[in-house]
Amino acid sequence: MSELFLFAGLISDNHTWLVLSQMLIVAVIVLLVAKAATSSLQLVPRGAQNVMEAFLEGIIGIASEVAGEEVARRYLPLAATIALFVFVSNMIGVIPGFEAPTSNVNITLPLALMVFLYYNFEGIRRNGFVKYFKHFLGPNIFLAPLMFPIEIISHISRIVSLSFRLFGNVKGDDLFLMVILFLAPWVLPILPFFILVFFGALQAFIFMILTYVYLAGAVQISEEH
Repeated sequence: MSELFLFAGLISDNHTWLVLSQMLIVAVIVLLVAKAATSSLQLVPRGAQNVMEAFLEGIIGIASEVAGEEVARRYLPLAATIALFVFVSNMIGVIPGFEAPTSNVNITLPLALMVFLYYNFEGIRRNGFVKYFKHFLGPNIFLAPLMFPIEIISHISRIVSLSFRLFGNVKGDDLFLMVILFLAPWVLPILPFFILVFFGALQAFIFMILTYVYLAGAVQISEEH
């Protein structure tokens, strides 16, 4: 039923094409925004540069409270790119004729896997293999046989949490918009659109801040103990 709302469905109703076409649209928009913000950098920012600098400073300010300023600045490129991609993905889903790529688990799962692999890689790189996995054993060697499998399951569950939280919420928003447009297609549903924009921005924020939380937990093992 969702193909009725997709302009890409006029070309082909192949599922892979529909998903990839929406993702490519988001990628192009993100690249154009980045290009507009960096094409003519000025000491006193204006236009797209001003908006992007405010966006990045906001991320650093929020992430510094959660993960510390050093982690916030070091991993800003990753976190900002994820936040921008997820936000734009959620926003195009609000526009009739398009579907949010993040409403498909084939997009959210690779995003979650990327974060999972990267924070574990950084944890090993910054602390060393032995020290990183040693903290999985818990504070007491006698509890290690119990703590290690619990820690492994906890970390793997983050993939499910990240991917299905984003997928489920955005898919629910898309279905909500579909119902509204079916019930009142002749009246622009202003309030539902504002609600969807708010929740779309919220989901981008949650994904970004959890990325920082996982990164901070992986690289700041010494501080934890």
